Amino acid sequence: MIIDLRSDTVTKPGKAMLEAMFSAKVGDDVFGEDPTVNELEEKAAKLFGREAGVFCPSGTMTNQVAIKAHTQPGDEVVCDATAHIYHYEGGGISFNSGAQAKLIYGDRGRMTAKEVEETINVKLDNHLCLTQLVCVENTVNRAGGSYYTFQQMKDISAVCKKNNLKYHLDGARIFNALVETKDKPSELGSLFDSISVCLSKGLGTPTGSVLLGNKEFIRKARRIRKVFGGGMRQAGFLAAAGIYALENNIERLKEDHYRARELGNAIKALSFVESVMPVDTNIVIFKLSDKMLSDDLLKKLAEQNIRALNFGKQSIRFVTHLDFTDEMLEKTVKVLKAV
Repeated sequence: MIIDLRSDTVTKPGKAMLEAMFSAKVGDDVFGEDPTVNELEEKAAKLFGREAGVFCPSGTMTNQVAIKAHTQPGDEVVCDATAHIYHYEGGGISFNSGAQAKLIYGDRGRMTAKEVEETINVKLDNHLCLTQLVCVENTVNRAGGSYYTFQQMKDISAVCKKNNLKYHLDGARIFNALVETKDKPSELGSLFDSISVCLSKGLGTPTGSVLLGNKEFIRKARRIRKVFGGGMRQAGFLAAAGIYALENNIERLKEDHYRARELGNAIKALSFVESVMPVDTNIVIFKLSDKMLSDDLLKKLAEQNIRALNFGKQSIRFVTHLDFTDEMLEKTVKVLKAV
């Protein structure tokens, strides 16, 4: 039995999802003729109260398409210092859009409206980049799955509207946040100019994300997707997995959160662990003491068929998901206690 806790992207489609994929009706999506892709885009857009959506191969692409659509070369993108768009998208802000990131050092990856307002550049000062876009990530990967409250996001939205800025949500794990806050996706969607919804993390699809916005934005985004090489043909086989996930795999995310908290509680008691980040959703990040090198712990876990991720100096990340069972939880805790 392999226990893979490196990420929630490692999941495999279950029998019901595979059946949905194999029975999907398909067409050429670049011509707008794949009925299953169209259904997924419409379903996701309706869920978040937006006019339209566009299906892309990855969350990185949906984020980068959004940044490109919202900015011009020389513009500035405001985000937290932990943001995925800054750390893990290959320098795409500058490479794809010719823009630069303006970093805010928030509370576990969460910026406040006041911090955002204070970092906006004065538009009349030609020495400075033109602040054009604000991006928030929910949940925050590098901050251990922390999440924004609806009010926090609403306050930032008000700042963006006041200053004529675009507002983008990197919703890589947005449903992990929503099952905790119990906010309605449609109310959340009203705050943003664009939303990236990842289907291949906690929701368990093989691949894919949907970018949402108004019709004019999505028309522009669809063209950028083509330029980025993201135009897919008979993509309905993948979109069918997304439809199944939206209909069946959201509420069960609470199970992942429960198992993550159980892991976090067990890890706190280990003699070689210095600290554990608060476990808010399905991500457990902990720092090792000098007694144990991270590479050594990963090796010991691997010997017991447990895979984890080195997440910085002396830090390890576990991510729970739909393929991580109670039996696996029990074994992982047992192995950790025996190290």
